[in-house]
Amino acid sequence: MLHADPISAAAALAAPVATAATPPPFTVTSVFTETKLDSWLAVGLVLAAGVYLYGVHRLRVRGDRWPIARTVFFLGPGLGGIAAVTVSGLHAYDTALLSVHMVQHMVLSMISPIFLALGAPVTLALRTLPLRPRKRLLAIVHSRIARIYSFPLVAFAIFVVNPFALYFTDLYRYTLENVWAHEVVHAHFIMTGCVFFWPLLGLDPLPGRWPYPARALLMLLSVPFHTVLGLTIMQSSTLFGGDWYPSLGLTWSDPWEDQVLAGGILWAGGEFVSVTMLAVLVVQWMRQAEREARRIDRDLDRQEARQRAAEPAP
Repeated sequence: MLHADPISAAAALAAPVATAATPPPFTVTSVFTETKLDSWLAVGLVLAAGVYLYGVHRLRVRGDRWPIARTVFFLGPGLGGIAAVTVSGLHAYDTALLSVHMVQHMVLSMISPIFLALGAPVTLALRTLPLRPRKRLLAIVHSRIARIYSFPLVAFAIFVVNPFALYFTDLYRYTLENVWAHEVVHAHFIMTGCVFFWPLLGLDPLPGRWPYPARALLMLLSVPFHTVLGLTIMQSSTLFGGDWYPSLGLTWSDPWEDQVLAGGILWAGGEFVSVTMLAVLVVQWMRQAEREARRIDRDLDRQEARQRAAEPAP
């Protein structure tokens, strides 16, 4: 008669679960081998890309032109950037390594929203939608809620406060323990980045947009924010998430070293993106000034032509 040890049996049943929850050592190869297309975010990305391409197709069928650069920005660094950190193998490590989570934070809240804005999806929708849906979209864009959240100072406050509210409260530990909350944070990062960068760099028609000097000043103010947050994480005497990372028992990663790396990523990456986007904003400012100068020259030429025509013939 066989005798089954309850403790051994429980350990045997628990072993596969622990193995499944613990990812293998992080390598470049694992970014590809751990890729899974089973999240709702992956479905949303595919749908967004399909709708955008359908809009571009409708314009071309109609004989209208749509800049290729906008399509590349929206699909490449925009939607592609989101997919690179949420659908690829990085997703398998975002609750195991704070540094990987911080890479996701940077891409979802700073890099991808910028290129989504440069893709001008609202403008594309306004040029392709039928009359009634177009009026509804315009009503949403010019609604009071949209005006409040797209106001640069409000967007800047949300952009700055959110990371501190996440990482320096128990909320971050909660997102590590609950898959749905972790996915909501990803979507929240994207929305926060869009709210901040769309009025500053976006090409879509938004109400109450600030002039370029004010936008450049606000972009400059975002630079020290990432420095402070990154240095605070690097110098913290407590682990983010409490005992979550040590409890994983990863023999190939030290939670303290990984947290220092995470703070460095946020510090250096945030400053690089902010300075780069400031340069993009200056370029947009110069192009707008050139267009305004050409418009003034054309007006002066027309006025001069009318004056000549009004003069009596000699």
